[in-house]
Amino acid sequence: MDWNFRSAGELAAALRAGEVSSVELTEAAIAGIERDEGVINAICVSDFDRARAAARHADQAFGRGEDRPLLGIPVTVKESYNMAGMPTTWGMPQYRDFVPAEDAVQVSRLKAAGAVVLGKTNVPLGLQDIQSFNEIYGTTNNPWDHDRTPGGSSGGSAAALASGFGALSIGSDLAGSLRTPAHFCGVYAHKPTLGLAATRGMVAPPAPPLPVDLDLAVVGPMARTARDLELLLDVMAGPDPLTLGKAYDVTLPPARHERLADFRVLVLDEHPLIPTGSAVRAGVNRVAEALADGGARVERHTPLLPDLAEAGTLYTQLLISGSVARFPIDSYEQLRTRAAGLSADDQSLDAARLRAMVFSHRDWIEANNRRELHRHGWRQLFAEFDAVVCPITPTPAFPHDHNPNPLERRIDIDGVEYPYFDQLVWAGLATMPGLPATAIPAGRSPEGLPMGVQLIGPMFEDRTTLRLADLLEQQIGGFQTPK
Repeated sequence: MDWNFRSAGELAAALRAGEVSSVELTEAAIAGIERDEGVINAICVSDFDRARAAARHADQAFGRGEDRPLLGIPVTVKESYNMAGMPTTWGMPQYRDFVPAEDAVQVSRLKAAGAVVLGKTNVPLGLQDIQSFNEIYGTTNNPWDHDRTPGGSSGGSAAALASGFGALSIGSDLAGSLRTPAHFCGVYAHKPTLGLAATRGMVAPPAPPLPVDLDLAVVGPMARTARDLELLLDVMAGPDPLTLGKAYDVTLPPARHERLADFRVLVLDEHPLIPTGSAVRAGVNRVAEALADGGARVERHTPLLPDLAEAGTLYTQLLISGSVARFPIDSYEQLRTRAAGLSADDQSLDAARLRAMVFSHRDWIEANNRRELHRHGWRQLFAEFDAVVCPITPTPAFPHDHNPNPLERRIDIDGVEYPYFDQLVWAGLATMPGLPATAIPAGRSPEGLPMGVQLIGPMFEDRTTLRLADLLEQQIGGFQTPK
């Protein structure tokens, strides 16, 4: 039996029943990596010796009657997480030799849950791309088409899952970095509610691993089934034990519904700031039809929906202002001169990005206040709906594009080119207000590429979109092995 493509839930059941050992699962995963990694390049740093030792310890634990959520299950970890004794570079050549002294809090939680960590997965330079390539570890290829990207910045994790390199992985998401790779590689991912899962130790080198409350950014699970997402989220969820964890525990509410027929879903396939490609639109419609066939109440329009154009601009402002806050002063002055030269009538996303690069504190506070108005709008919407179905990006996986200036790159949507970073507005729909969003497979494009959609839900009701993802997996199918 090929264990490498079985779900984590299936592996856990087999391990508990004594049908397979953790050592056998680990050796099978390592053999698969050694066989196929040359063309995928997803595992940038392997940790096979420690994985084998962890697997032996897991088997011994089973022998003692122990049972933990991930005991004996092979997993991978995004390169950006600190792991003691292994490099954390974020793809930046100047930090190729940086080795942290302690595990990130989420790596510690994986290990405490009994997981066997096979190694770390590739990322883009500084996690700042929708692809996954860097000078240290090279380019990760999409398992479905090696000439295309697996997405980013958790592209190595998505490619690893699609290739059978471990049953689970952990990634992070600021601009769709969990959801876009899942969409491009045909796997599952969940962007948790902002603040639900502690992020300490998921930090760029050589910064110390402090328990900082990040804006927009989250850490989250990736898997090949919806149920596995929930299994891993239950391990990851919870505040940092150094701060809020001293006073609070997390108890997520149950899913709002258990049957597909009880869900109320808003379906979106158009955005005012960028077109939706025909292939992705077909995937959204396939999910909408499955919902309707299952008896769910499906709507396409509501006056409760916050303004999508303003949401896209606001997300761009918050994302970019935070990303460039540590630019050198001389660069800042040059940017301020360029921003001052923009026409007041220029309301494009390119203009929003440039203006955000020189935001004052007053500007950011104003943007943050408008974000709170959007959050209130979402609360009102989710009083009438349980989830929103929409695209993750406008297209399936695109060909590798290594132009060193990303502002010169373009995304092709049905034969028309658009600015590369404009495609982030769909990911930003959930990120800006901090909502949970689950990425699920939604079929194949005419070229045979995977397509996904995201299910956005109410804050801290992560189990609602995860349950809906599970029901849709039963209705339309889920992960398929790359042909």
